[in-house]
Amino acid sequence: MTEKNYKDYLIRSFGKSEILKLMKAKIVTIDSGRFEMKIPREKFMLRPAGMYNGSTIASLADLSSGYAVATTKAIGSYFATVELKVNYLSPAIGDELKAKAKVIKSGKILSVVSSDIFSVMKDREKHIATALVTIMQIKNLDNNEQVD
Repeated sequence: MTEKNYKDYLIRSFGKSEILKLMKAKIVTIDSGRFEMKIPREKFMLRPAGMYNGSTIASLADLSSGYAVATTKAIGSYFATVELKVNYLSPAIGDELKAKAKVIKSGKILSVVSSDIFSVMKDREKHIATALVTIMQIKNLDNNEQVD
């Protein structure tokens, strides 16, 4: 499996996710052990004062972490979040949010990922949250099986 085929697989997977469609999420970067994505400001993501809701930030951390782990595992692997801890650092005000996830430890079953979340306004990023996420690989399909 080439790197291009693997990236294409993750891009297709990303495009099939209903939550990512709802959030209008876009992939920024896919590398081994790293995944970056962004979401535009949408009314349903905001608190009445205009800042992003904590649940949106936590979801972004969780989603980006899962895809970061997926870059280190075989195609067809399935994952579940075991633990998600988010530290909110600043109010999230901006035109979009960006997640930068990095695999810290890729184990046989459990992997640990850090995901930093930034608010972006006029091309300026502000670090607004950081998360530590533990992901469990719950299934690894045989090479002959395909998930679509």
